[in-house]
Amino acid sequence: MPVKNLNSALKQALGELKAKGTAKGEEMIITAVKPAEGKRGPRYYVEGEGDKGFVKMNANSYLGMSLRKDVIEAEEDAARKFGAGPGSVRFISGTYAAHIALEKKLATFLDREAAMLFSSAYVTSMGVVVPLTTSETVFVSDELNHNCIIQSMRLSRPAAKAIYKHNDMADCEAKLKESVGKGKRVLVVTDGIFSMRGDNAPLDELVEICKKYDAQFEEGVISVVDDSHGIGALGKTGRGTEEYLNTKVDILIGTLGKAFGINGGFVTGSSTIIEYLRETAPMYIYSNPITVSEASAAMKAVEILDSPEGLKILDHLGRMTRRFEDGIKAAGYETIEGPHPVVPLMVRDTQKTNEIVNHLTANGVLATGLNFPVVPKGDEEIRFQVCADHTESDIDYVIGVLREYQETH
Repeated sequence: MPVKNLNSALKQALGELKAKGTAKGEEMIITAVKPAEGKRGPRYYVEGEGDKGFVKMNANSYLGMSLRKDVIEAEEDAARKFGAGPGSVRFISGTYAAHIALEKKLATFLDREAAMLFSSAYVTSMGVVVPLTTSETVFVSDELNHNCIIQSMRLSRPAAKAIYKHNDMADCEAKLKESVGKGKRVLVVTDGIFSMRGDNAPLDELVEICKKYDAQFEEGVISVVDDSHGIGALGKTGRGTEEYLNTKVDILIGTLGKAFGINGGFVTGSSTIIEYLRETAPMYIYSNPITVSEASAAMKAVEILDSPEGLKILDHLGRMTRRFEDGIKAAGYETIEGPHPVVPLMVRDTQKTNEIVNHLTANGVLATGLNFPVVPKGDEEIRFQVCADHTESDIDYVIGVLREYQETH
């Protein structure tokens, strides 16, 4: 066979990944979901686990929107009217009224002139960073930025790039100062919420540093923030890290696939930036958009968040997050404290991380262990994610399982 030698080489590469312990392995398969009932939140059923229901503590659906009846109905109604898929890319009759309405809603919700949808948040970062990079563009980036930002910089081939220590604004400023004379334009890029740790970038300080050096570059210093984990889950009204810190960045990237519970990504900014990206971003131009039904469901989710009901959801999410954080600390575990519903349990040991995850799984709790190289050595952790459809009973149950591990090991 023509691929015989390739298969051999790939098998060797896979063997090396497994030997190093960095292979992801077989994927867990969800076979059914039981809606919330009484004091219990949703339960998930896993292939090979029979009728054992799991509390899902590793989901990005922070607001619980994906299982809401009204959001599901919005998606189903749009599918019946417009079909299962868009049928083409945006500029070839693939743009529907629901796409335009959602873009306008997102722009208004996040106080921007315009917004633009992509097929995913990962693609959005690439679709923003790559077209905005010229041969005279410099990157300044946080060392713990998400893989989508890292890959975007690799694809972009900038004039220069500098990586600053995580959330260290003194180092960020030093790197920016060193970049003077190396290019006409600087993109200072960071996550809003760092997904592995749940901590936030100090965007208020970052914005001021960008302003300080803006005049020293012909085309300015532009702040680009991917707040996919922040928008919908942080801030008094769910507007993300910007709202939490009372600041505003130049270009804001978000997702519909986390707090809003649907699928797709988006970018918001000035009308000129968005128009330019529509004309130049290959990830947008040559890729089908999210479906009309997904856009309709996302619109419903944003409308719910942007309402008195949304404030109640956020209040419950905040209370459950604090309850879980306080509970694991009381049980003797280390965490990184903060208001975001990503609550890391810092284990700092690969073997122990795996042991705790196995203990959780055996007791009906889905949680994700993060080991090197996903996180730096010594930062091994279990990333818990609290969602608004978790109940007090759910949170207390998971804390009890963790306490049991501490008492028996």
